[in-house]
Amino acid sequence: MKNLKEKTINGLLWSFFESFSNKGIQLVVGIILARILDPKDFGLIGLTTIFITFSKSFTDSGLTSALIRKQDCTQKDYATVFVFNLVIAVCIYFLIFIGAGFISRFFEEEQLKNILIVSSLGIVLQAFGAVQQSVFIKKLDFKLLTKISFTATLISGFIAIIMALNGFGVWSLVALFLGNLTIYTLLLWFFSKWKPSWLFDKNSFNELFGFGKNLLFSSLIAVGYNTVFRAVISKSFSIEQLGFFDRSNRFQLLISENFGSIINKVSYPSLSKITKKERLKNALSKLIKNSMFITFLAMFGLAAVAKPFILVLIGEKWSESIVYLQLLIFAGVFYPIHVININFLKVYGRSDLILKIELIKKLIAIPMLIATAFISVKAMIVSMIILSMIELFINGYYTQKFINYTIREQLLDIFPSFILASVMGILVYFIGGLFTQISWYSLFIQIVVGLVFVILVSEFLKQKEYLQVKKIIFEKLNSL
Repeated sequence: MKNLKEKTINGLLWSFFESFSNKGIQLVVGIILARILDPKDFGLIGLTTIFITFSKSFTDSGLTSALIRKQDCTQKDYATVFVFNLVIAVCIYFLIFIGAGFISRFFEEEQLKNILIVSSLGIVLQAFGAVQQSVFIKKLDFKLLTKISFTATLISGFIAIIMALNGFGVWSLVALFLGNLTIYTLLLWFFSKWKPSWLFDKNSFNELFGFGKNLLFSSLIAVGYNTVFRAVISKSFSIEQLGFFDRSNRFQLLISENFGSIINKVSYPSLSKITKKERLKNALSKLIKNSMFITFLAMFGLAAVAKPFILVLIGEKWSESIVYLQLLIFAGVFYPIHVININFLKVYGRSDLILKIELIKKLIAIPMLIATAFISVKAMIVSMIILSMIELFINGYYTQKFINYTIREQLLDIFPSFILASVMGILVYFIGGLFTQISWYSLFIQIVVGLVFVILVSEFLKQKEYLQVKKIIFEKLNSL
């Protein structure tokens, strides 16, 4: 069990490094591209992302999650998932190819047709590498995935910047997306020992899809809602407003969704090996405490420096994104807890309950979307904040029921981190107000003040989460 704990910690650290080193590069690339390109370019890519993300749910159908969960996967299992993913991906691409003209006319954007046709090739590319990636995740080999992802991000970012500087406009963003996927997939194939057999086993598919089908339907509901949400912004307001929203959302997702993705990739295969309820409860508690300690600090810190962050890094033309970013941070701050509670149900083998929860959440979300759709984008984001708070109780219901880890316990676990991050955020925001001119200098001072405050207070109070994160970091640095 010590080996499992060590693998999990190593996986978390490597995945953390992968995610935030990659996102660090993406942040730099995104900043450079945002200074060169217009909000409308990002809005067009935001529209394209709607259809690609929705299609990805069909492509995988929850089968890779089933592979990761299954203890004794055979060559037939892997090959069946590979063939299924690839066939479905090609079919979906064909449908998008045919429907691209209609979609372009619906959104009254002529450019969108060709952008959608080219970008959607990414659906097929992802299908080619999905099984290889799941093999590495199943083995908790995040070190290699880190190197692969880092390389793909760096090269594709360089290509996109060169294209943007040479006047390719929105196509530089398409190149960024496709270039990253192409390099990532090629490297997965190069390093993976598993090679596909061109066979499809019906029994294997039925077994895996029996678990994965509910994840598929759950994903379709969630992604479908997000698709409608973005489409409403585009149709009710403008492509530029979608660009402002999308740029702001990407900044907050650098923290919330990335950290949620880290937890999802590492905790799911690790927790799948734990059978005793008490140990599972303790593991979930530690995950929630440590993940929310970092998430609260990063998110509230970003909210406090949102104005200088936007104006200094990407310029005045993006000023409308400031309020969006601040609101979206509060909409996304609890995302890691949502992921952990849903992951618990995956580990428990109850994908049916995941589907049930998703249906309940969207039955609440749809009236809220309708009520705010014609008011403003800000009102729509406020509805996201309210929904996120409601989801805390919905997602945690079965965690409470099955292992007696109550919502109250979860909230008490994160309360010290919430207070520390809130005070830090208020202090950093106040420091920013002392500067008469916004600059790199003022932004740097705010960040330093926030970091020093957290370290001093955490050391003084002997904050457990801080000490644990500090210990892990120093242990790994010493080992290196």
